[in-house]
Amino acid sequence: MKTAPRWPIILLILLAAIAVTAPRDFSRARASSIAFVAQKSAAPPALQNQIERGKYLVDNVAMCSECHTPRNDNGEPETARYLEGAPIWIMPVHPDTKWAMRAPAIAGFGAWTDAQGEQILEHGIGPNGLPIQPPMHIYHMSHADATAIIAYLRSLPSTYPQD
Repeated sequence: MKTAPRWPIILLILLAAIAVTAPRDFSRARASSIAFVAQKSAAPPALQNQIERGKYLVDNVAMCSECHTPRNDNGEPETARYLEGAPIWIMPVHPDTKWAMRAPAIAGFGAWTDAQGEQILEHGIGPNGLPIQPPMHIYHMSHADATAIIAYLRSLPSTYPQD
């Protein structure tokens, strides 16, 4: 005798569990999802794609928040102050007079021009014309990646003064 497959029963149990634990205030959930869609669609699609690419590069490739986001007393990033500048929490093994002690705020991209941002990201040259100080990595990004990062940083609110 063949037994019936169990996956339909398991699926039914999972769906029931989701229905029981789902929020009952659907109007608020719908309003927030509409606001999210409206926010995402505020920029033209090409710019929105560039901003999303920049976010990916900032968060997953360059890992900018590791130094540019302040940390709490437990050493965890303060997500409410994402990319708002912070004291450098890592120190060199050997003393280095060129070691930066503070990472500047980059949310909103401050008063920097796109050209200055491109110089930093494509060539490792700061706005002052000098090489970027460690521990900042000297990136040799493509122009497309640099402009995507700049577009993303400009899309962020800047609530703290530029360092």
